[in-house]
Amino acid sequence: MSAASLSGRRILVSAGPTYEDIDPVRFLGNRSSGKMGFAIAAAAARRGAQVLLVAGPVSLPTPEGVERIDVRSAAEMHRAVMDALPVDVYIGAAAVADFTPAQVVGDKIKKRPGEEGLVLELVRTRDILAEVASHARRPSLVIGFAAETSHVEEYARGKLERKKLDLICANRVGVPGSGFECDDNTLLVYGAGFEQVLGPASKAELADALLDLVAAR
Repeated sequence: MSAASLSGRRILVSAGPTYEDIDPVRFLGNRSSGKMGFAIAAAAARRGAQVLLVAGPVSLPTPEGVERIDVRSAAEMHRAVMDALPVDVYIGAAAVADFTPAQVVGDKIKKRPGEEGLVLELVRTRDILAEVASHARRPSLVIGFAAETSHVEEYARGKLERKKLDLICANRVGVPGSGFECDDNTLLVYGAGFEQVLGPASKAELADALLDLVAAR
């Protein structure tokens, strides 16, 4: 595939975790490093695409030729992604929180004498992937990611169908040398009547392999 195979295409990538604040010093988060999404953004820019990267709180440099918007919460990521439409391709590689505290406490929560626990009320966050896939300005391709600890294909295909995605890239997390916080990974890519294994390889190599599939479509 030509290195310029995405020339002129507008590609939106979301990457990294979201942090959902509990109080001024605590938050709910996850272990996503953002490396996969940043690798995809970098590879797309090298192929000539116009790339916008919506990044959660990560410590990664902005890839050359990529426009970047930094966000913290799931709500901020949702707003940035929706504001960026229309685009040709959306690749949702971010690990967006499914739940967020119903209320952010203004002062640090203190332990009280005799108190043995703390109960947090959580509410659902908005489903960015599903909303992009059903949007009036829907991209030509909507690609999601699914990090699973078990039943990887079953859960990934369920997400693919439920959210009406074009492709989903699944990987197993919680095993050494793969998934979050690693430089290497294996992606199981599913679509309607389609299945392909990418890797094991570096996330940079996986990004190029995934973009070959994007360019072919």
